[in-house]
Amino acid sequence: MFFKKLDKIVERAASAAYVKNSPPSGDDERLVKDLSQNMINIREKLHNTADFTNKEVLICGQKVQILTFEGMVSTINMAESLVEPLTSLQLENPTPQSLLYWVRYESVLAPEQREVYTLGDLFKALMSGFVGILIDGIDVAVVAGIQGFASRSVSEPDSEVNVRGSREGLVEPIRTNMALIRRRIKSSRLVFEFTGAGQTSKTDLCLCYISNMVSPEILEDVRSRISKIDLDIVLDSGYIQPFLDTNISSIFSNVGVTERPDTVCAKIAEGRVVVLVDGTPFALIVPYLFSENFQTLDDYAHRPFYSSFIRIMKYVSFFFTILLPGAYVAIATFHPELFPESLLFNIAASEETTPFPLMFEALLIHLIYEIMREAGLRLPRPIGHAVGIVGGLVIGDAAVTAGLIGAPMVMVVALTAISSFVVPSLYEPVTILRFIFIIVGGLFGMYGITLMLCVVSVNLCALNAYGVPATASASPYKLFNLRDVLIRASWKTLGKRTLKVQDLPGSEVGGKGGSL
Repeated sequence: MFFKKLDKIVERAASAAYVKNSPPSGDDERLVKDLSQNMINIREKLHNTADFTNKEVLICGQKVQILTFEGMVSTINMAESLVEPLTSLQLENPTPQSLLYWVRYESVLAPEQREVYTLGDLFKALMSGFVGILIDGIDVAVVAGIQGFASRSVSEPDSEVNVRGSREGLVEPIRTNMALIRRRIKSSRLVFEFTGAGQTSKTDLCLCYISNMVSPEILEDVRSRISKIDLDIVLDSGYIQPFLDTNISSIFSNVGVTERPDTVCAKIAEGRVVVLVDGTPFALIVPYLFSENFQTLDDYAHRPFYSSFIRIMKYVSFFFTILLPGAYVAIATFHPELFPESLLFNIAASEETTPFPLMFEALLIHLIYEIMREAGLRLPRPIGHAVGIVGGLVIGDAAVTAGLIGAPMVMVVALTAISSFVVPSLYEPVTILRFIFIIVGGLFGMYGITLMLCVVSVNLCALNAYGVPATASASPYKLFNLRDVLIRASWKTLGKRTLKVQDLPGSEVGGKGGSL
């Protein structure tokens, strides 16, 4: 009874401290016919913000307000395609209705042009780079897309560097990303579907899919999850990724992230849904399988035997980076007889001079490495290089000379760090698993390592990505599915059948397993 009352008190205090930001009031207020009243309402709802600009002009004797937000439109295009045609317009029977008809149907002021009826729709359009046109006597605003805000140009992605293939990466403006995808898939079945998230930011989201490849159940599930996003601000794809993840209890995610438009095209051609978020160059892919973390576009550009070798090396590196530190601690602590005799003597001599137990030593050196990596990542690049040099001296020489860390442990850290960068998309779960295996190995030896590896494997096998097993195509097992998992078959084999992710064995999408 006491704890129930305590919970209510804590919940009441939390609700008082954290107030949910509600949508701005008045956004659903409709425009009126009186132009002056419209401007009063607009100025009032915008709280006289400094970046809002309006210009009243007379066009054929009719009062017209041209509305923009500073820095959001191209002034040159606005002058040429909108201001000049309007100011030089001559109508035989000038009325507000005839002027609206000309603007709406007899002119092309911008490629994207539409009517809006509420203040909320008008504000969203203006803040997206549209120009608003309000006519006195008309309760409708016409908005024309003349975007001209500053943005980064298309360049090579930093996080997914390939030897062969395109050098183009996604950028922050969502419509530029749509164009990069459309240029690669010139099909009428490629669909872009706009939605939004964030009550305050009103961030544009775009679902990309191929209509005849995507599963209707998966598409509807993605739509439903996005509609339930209850956030005030959405500034990055990472904000909505937890809402798209079907199993947050697992350390592995079934939502993929990519910065490459060609990767996006490859995934939607397999029946995936890709979510583009305005303001970030990273797209989200659902559903995403575990084996896809070990695949890159280079795998499909090189010859099959070399691609298979690289892929096997990635799997070995993954297990190497999560198991090596823990296995080293477990064997040195509980099973020293497993080391060769000469190596055992070297390890014993090295650890004899260190003051800490082996498990604590491993945790300390890996923590120091993560701290220096984070420092080098967040600092400016010139300083970041200096941090790397200092870190190499601290971990490599000074720590061993001072007797804080044994030389074999430095070698283990170096091998583990290098292996962790082979599969960069799994760096986050790999880092956590590495610490877990060190603790388990230091407490329970190789038996604990084996048991923990079984727990991780069971957790991974239980992960379900929108009705599709995360371990597909390896499990459930089917020989033909392995043509693009551990090894890669040639394109002559891969091109024989069109793969749909919902048709993989074990899939629950549509109520039946797949046949591939």
